[in-house]
Amino acid sequence: MTSIFIIKVTTNKEEKALDMISERATKKNLNVYSVVKPHGLKGYIILEAADRESAEEAAFNLPYVKGIIGKTVTYEEVKSMIEPKVENVNIEVGDIVEIIGQTFKGEKAKVTRLDKTKGEVVVSLLGASVPIPVTVKIDNVKVIRRENKQEKEEPKVEEAEEEFTFE
Repeated sequence: MTSIFIIKVTTNKEEKALDMISERATKKNLNVYSVVKPHGLKGYIILEAADRESAEEAAFNLPYVKGIIGKTVTYEEVKSMIEPKVENVNIEVGDIVEIIGQTFKGEKAKVTRLDKTKGEVVVSLLGASVPIPVTVKIDNVKVIRRENKQEKEEPKVEEAEEEFTFE
């Protein structure tokens, strides 16, 4: 039976710590089955191992690793941080959005591509003189205007009842 351990690491150094733990587990052929950086949780890594000794040996005395949390956790407790969830996003290609986070905060942009699985949108900034595609997280944009499908249809031209000739 496997156990899941939470390892405390230096914030923003999770990737480096994860790589070092993985490398050590592979080199020493430890009973470590997976190491992941949980989404939305800074300063922690989740490690799955056969026993506490394997987990401790994989993480012991490595840079950026502060220690292992005493209690083991169940998969159900960490499931939401590991499994990607596809949210029902109400953003479509062609929408005009305002960027509410990151570098371009406050800028207006048009959505050119949408990747719901990664949680990203590619937008073209409206204020830029040259259109440059910018990729931002979906939660960093809000829809301010949506193109209606009816507006995209060509307007019907009514035929005139009389013919006019100009002299």
